[in-house]
Amino acid sequence: MLAPADPRPTVEFAVIASPEVPASNLTIADLRRLFLGDKQFWTPKLRVALLIRAPVARERAAVVWTICKMSEAQFGQYWIGKTMRAECTSSPLQFTSNLQALNLVANTPGAIAIVNASQVPAGTKVLAVEGKLPNQPGYKLQIAE
Repeated sequence: MLAPADPRPTVEFAVIASPEVPASNLTIADLRRLFLGDKQFWTPKLRVALLIRAPVARERAAVVWTICKMSEAQFGQYWIGKTMRAECTSSPLQFTSNLQALNLVANTPGAIAIVNASQVPAGTKVLAVEGKLPNQPGYKLQIAE
């Protein structure tokens, strides 16, 4: 017998990137490497610029819980340790609104962020996740409301 589908509505999140990012599709594993700072360059001359929503926002939960499989405390400690060990130059830049993220991504070479898919304007570079874009069946980056 099949379990009933979750009746709660879901919120989908889009992975947006600056126009010069040479990717169009990322796996969840790719996103995890990016948001944990394990992949720091798109190309030899283009550094990854990580943008992450400030704590308590659903967009941040999509990164911390869904992608990185960590609690908020673990994620914070992870980045403190990574910067203290000089494994990266800085932790992700935090943004406070999806509009701010859209502006930062548009103006920061190599930037990547996760925002509410319903707030992404036409013309923004949206990366597929596991070959699917938001609103396509089987899209992975979503959280029940």
